Amino acid sequence: MQRTIFEPEHEQFRDSVRKFMLAEVAPHADRWRKAGIIDRETFLKAGEQGFLCVFADEKYGGAGIDDLRFDQIIIEENMRNGDLGFYIHLHSDLVAPYIHELGNDEQKDRFMPGIVSGETILAVAMTEPSTGSDLAGMKSKAVDKGDHWLLNGTKTYISNGILSDLVVVAARTDPDRPHGISLFLVERGMEGFERGRKLEKMGLKSQDTAELFFNDVKVPKANLLGEAGQGFKYLAQMLAQERLIAAICFMGTAQTAFDLTLDYVKERRAFGKPIGAFQNTRFKMAQMRAELDMAQTFVDQCVMLLNEKRLTTEDASAAKLLSSELEGRVMDQCVQFHGGAGYMEEYRISRMYTDARISRIYGGTSEIMLEIIGRGLGLDDRKLG
Repeated sequence: MQRTIFEPEHEQFRDSVRKFMLAEVAPHADRWRKAGIIDRETFLKAGEQGFLCVFADEKYGGAGIDDLRFDQIIIEENMRNGDLGFYIHLHSDLVAPYIHELGNDEQKDRFMPGIVSGETILAVAMTEPSTGSDLAGMKSKAVDKGDHWLLNGTKTYISNGILSDLVVVAARTDPDRPHGISLFLVERGMEGFERGRKLEKMGLKSQDTAELFFNDVKVPKANLLGEAGQGFKYLAQMLAQERLIAAICFMGTAQTAFDLTLDYVKERRAFGKPIGAFQNTRFKMAQMRAELDMAQTFVDQCVMLLNEKRLTTEDASAAKLLSSELEGRVMDQCVQFHGGAGYMEEYRISRMYTDARISRIYGGTSEIMLEIIGRGLGLDDRKLG
């Protein structure tokens, strides 16, 4: 189905992004998967092309374009023609907005130029070994020592954990309040900030995921992001965009898997004819096509709502829920149509299948998304119980 949210300038931009992904990302994908990490120079090359933080002010090197459709195009083209392990969306669309929106002028002047150029790679550290989605159970803490904050704690499953130069770290600063959390900007090289092991994962082999340790890290007062004790509110404000970005990723990979499989079923033969000629194949491909079009339309509408500052938490959660669940179904069916080849890692569909399993977990599990949507309906056990 033809998508209607893009203007001619968006399509011109898509062409340039596609060329970049095919030239600078795709050729390295196999090597990155074996190494378990991408080349940090790829961020620098993306920065040179203006593909990092297009929303950033021109004085920081950005384009100053507050239109998520451009970011959506970058993500989609990376999913289709680049490598999913190149976490450009985490850097540009999930972490950088914290600094751009919450940072004071001094912080933005200090960090945003490097973020836009790709010299300063970003990560965000919320998840802890024993908490997962339960941010209220966070145990990392920062104590006000007058001229600095003393940060202690452990974070895990941190994307860009090895590559990152600047990490937005959430830590408890008020032990008497469940939501008494603050955000800190922790820089590479700060004494007491250590990287743990690079974690081995089921999928996303080229994306570096690590444990982070903070042992009596002296964080300057100038590196407090926003107001002390308001971190939980800030995290909640950013979650709608985070979940929409995730939905854009999931739709991009699901659409790619469908396209790969459509080509495959036209070529693979069984019983003397292409398997695409069988009614079962035809009907299941048609069903996927219809569901993908429907979900893509919803995600596109959410992008426009975010541009208008009208995207609700419930709608973003619905986009994340529906796209991740659909992605899982599509990947499973596409592997099935590939037959034995679909189980072989040399085939892209096999790698995409394992990459996609995390989609229903990170950024809030499907169960958490259902809880948020249900509470939005007024079905809250805290109120109805």
